[in-house]
This record gives sequence, C-alpha cells and structure tokens, in this order.
Amino acid sequence: MQDILKKLGIEDINPGGFCGEWFASGDKLDSASPINGQRIASVTQITPAEYDRIVVRAQEAFNKWRTTPAPLRGETVRQLGNALREHKAELGALVTMEMGKIRAEGEGEVQEMIDICDFAVGLSRQLYGLTMPSERPGHRMYEQWHPLGVVGVVSAFNFPVAVWSWNCALAAVCGDATLWKPSSKTPLTAIACTKIAERVCRETGADPAIFSLVIGRGSTIGEQLINDKRIPLVSATGSCRMGYRIGEVVGKRLGRTILELGGNNAIIVTPNADLKMATRGILFGAVGTAGQRCTSTRRIIVHDSIRDELVEKLVAGYQQVTIGDPLKDGTLMGPLIDTGAVDDMFAAIKHVKEEGGEILHGGQKLEGDQYPGGGYVTPTIATACNEYSIVQDETFAPILYIITYSTLDEAVRLHNDVPQGLSSAIFTSNLLEAEQFLTAAGSDCGIANVNIGTSGAEIGGAFGGEKETGGGRESGSDAWKAYMRRQTNTINYTTELPLAQGIKFGD
Repeated sequence: MQDILKKLGIEDINPGGFCGEWFASGDKLDSASPINGQRIASVTQITPAEYDRIVVRAQEAFNKWRTTPAPLRGETVRQLGNALREHKAELGALVTMEMGKIRAEGEGEVQEMIDICDFAVGLSRQLYGLTMPSERPGHRMYEQWHPLGVVGVVSAFNFPVAVWSWNCALAAVCGDATLWKPSSKTPLTAIACTKIAERVCRETGADPAIFSLVIGRGSTIGEQLINDKRIPLVSATGSCRMGYRIGEVVGKRLGRTILELGGNNAIIVTPNADLKMATRGILFGAVGTAGQRCTSTRRIIVHDSIRDELVEKLVAGYQQVTIGDPLKDGTLMGPLIDTGAVDDMFAAIKHVKEEGGEILHGGQKLEGDQYPGGGYVTPTIATACNEYSIVQDETFAPILYIITYSTLDEAVRLHNDVPQGLSSAIFTSNLLEAEQFLTAAGSDCGIANVNIGTSGAEIGGAFGGEKETGGGRESGSDAWKAYMRRQTNTINYTTELPLAQGIKFGD
C-alpha cells in the first residue's frame, strides 16, 4: 500500500486545498479503508477563508483558459488521459483501498476516466453552433457556445474518481475551470487525481488552477460552494436528500445544476427471456460494487410463470459470489463503505420483513478475522410488493427485491411506480415486448436497456435520469452544452435597418 501511495504522491498528512498550490489549515480528516478499518492517511481540510482564496484563483485561471483555442484545451485533456493510463493500476488500487470495490472495478473506473478524456479531445474540435435563416433581408443569424465559468463538482464516494472526470474533461475543453469537492469518505483519491492533473497542466502550460480542489465539511465548505454566485453551475452526485438541498439553494440564486441522484432501478424479465443471460445481468447489477452504484439493480419484476425458476438460478448464482478482500484476485464483492451503510442495510431488511416480505437468500453480517472492518455482508434476495415503503426508497446496499407480474402493461406500471428514474432494463427475445418497453409509454427512466442490465453505462451516451434522480446529464452525446452558455448572434450587413416580424417604427 505504501508503494502505491508514494507513486501517487500521497503523504501521511495531505493538504486538502489546491488552486495551483497546495494548502489547508483546518481540521484533520482521517481516511480509513473499509477493507480492514485501518487508517490509510489523513487530510487537512480547508477553512472558509481558504475556500474563497481558491475560488478567486480558479476564476483567474478561467479568465485565461476561456480564450485558449478549444483544440489546445483538448491537448491538455489528451495529456491528462495519457497520464491516467500511466497510473491506471495505482489509482485503481487506491480506489479499491479507499472505497472498497474490487480491484477490477477500481481499474475499470479509471478506464472510464481515460475514455471520457478521449471523448473530450474529439469534442474540443466539435463545439458546433447552428446557422439559421434570418427573416430580414441582408442579415445573417447564427448561434455559438461560450465557456460558462467555474463549475462546482460535488462527487460521491461510490465513484470517487470517474464522476470528477466526466465533469472536468468536458468542462476543460468547453473552456471552464472546475472546483471539486469530493466525498469526505474518499478524499485521497481526489488528491491523487488532482496531483496528476497538476503535473499535466505544468507540462502543457495550462494554469493548474483550472482543476481546483476543496476538501472540507459539507456543512461549511459544501454550503459555501452551493451558495456561491461565482459558481454558475453545480454538478452534484449523491442522495435525493442532498439533491433537494442543492437544487433549492442553487435555484434560488438562479444558478444551474446537473443532479445525478438516487436510482431505484428495475429489470423486467418476461417469459421470452434468456434466463441464463438475465441471471448474469441481474447478478452483476445487484452485487457489483456491493450494491453501491446509483445504477445498481434494486428490483426484479418477473412474470409469475417463471418466477420460481429465476429465483432458483439467482440463489445459485449468489451462493457462488466470493466475498472478502477486494484487492485479492477472485473476490467478487468487497465491503460496504462503512458500518453506517451496514446499519442501513439491516434496517431495510427488518423493514421489508415487517411489511410482509420474505428473505430468500443472504442478509447476514460477516464477522471474524477474515472480515475485518465491520463492512462485510452477504447480498440479499427478498420477496416484496412494489408499494412497500422500503421498496419505494433506495437502500444503498446489495438488497434485491423480487416482484411478480401477469401482463407486460402491469410490469411497466410497476416499473415506473417509484419516485426515481435513472436506469432500467428488460430481458426478452420478443421484439414487440422490447419495443413497447422503449416507447414513450414504456420505461420512464433516463436509461433504458434491452437484454443487458441496469449498470455499465457507456461514455458515448448521455448519463442521467428523471424524476427524483435529478434530470441532469453527464458524459456523452450533447451533455457538453450544460457546461457552456449559448449565444444567438445576428449580423446586419446592409445600410438598412428592417425590424423583425415586419414591424414599422417611425419613418
């Protein structure tokens, strides 16, 4: 572990503020690994005054960066992607140590960072506007996109590095600076990423303050950020409760938000499904990252004629899941992030029982020398009804609810009848069922898949959801437009001044 930390520039105690220089003088924050509960390193958090100093520098960096040609901005992002390639193994291992996901997923998250950098490099030459015909003779009308400003990025513990890259890579080629407030549960990965970005900027000549960092308490630094009128856009990933707060505060000052909040993702399994394929998709979606993804599979809506067969296959699959140290080869599920998450999981299990559900598999806390740290559990399968209050909420843990249906219309109704709307899927070999699921009257989620699970979104598509999930979009497609301001321009190249809509005013 010490060798990995050294390669990433992580010291025993690290300053949590960066804007071209590192500093912090606030309280100390210890980062402990959920693998064994042991301290990895510490971070000195910033103070409110230091936050203001960082924002001022980030604004200065933006003022210069916004006039840098977009392809040159793309070159810095290209070099960032290359640097991440060099550090993929070490950074992936740090993600595993600090967050608890298995090593393959940790490195996979870094690969997402590399992929979004590649996407953004191409985007730097494609920030297109439109040309529209003017109704006035001798006029030309078009639109263009300008850099927006300093973008606030609030990330969650479950994807401690990828979410930053989704935002900072796009924001950078769009001409923005970013101000990153990471989760207090995973501060070391944020410092490692920022150090990599700092080195790249110094090599390319960019101001390193375009990738600024603020590590501090949500109740002070987080509130300062979302109330800051100098931050025109806040992109935040987290719980629905957090999203309501950020949406209210930023909206009150007429700022913009990209909110990636809770998911309560379901898979419909029809009698026409390939059950072997469905089982694999469900297993990865429900158990991967110990159920701590916003795209984790929470509900299975299965036709009553195949319910028993599917449950049998799922239980057999769950029994083969190796649980333990996520750094070891062969482990498929590591620990939950902390003991508070374990408490939430078992409170949910108790709740589903009280509402009438039955535990079909799992639901135990794993203890002993093999499971240090207090975060290891067995993934759980439970019967439930969609209207249970616990099913309507998202529990960030590996709990899978089995719900039955009789008709596809009923399945779609059950699927949509939750407050969240992030990711969804249907397993079927019937074209009519698949197409119905993808219509306007089908899935109401931002992501809808056929014959793949709810997790594992690709970089090229816009990522985000509807309803309480927030409605924002990150990553691919035209998500870049959220990081820029649109401007409509009209040029009169005559000596006359005709008005629009044929209006006559004076002689």
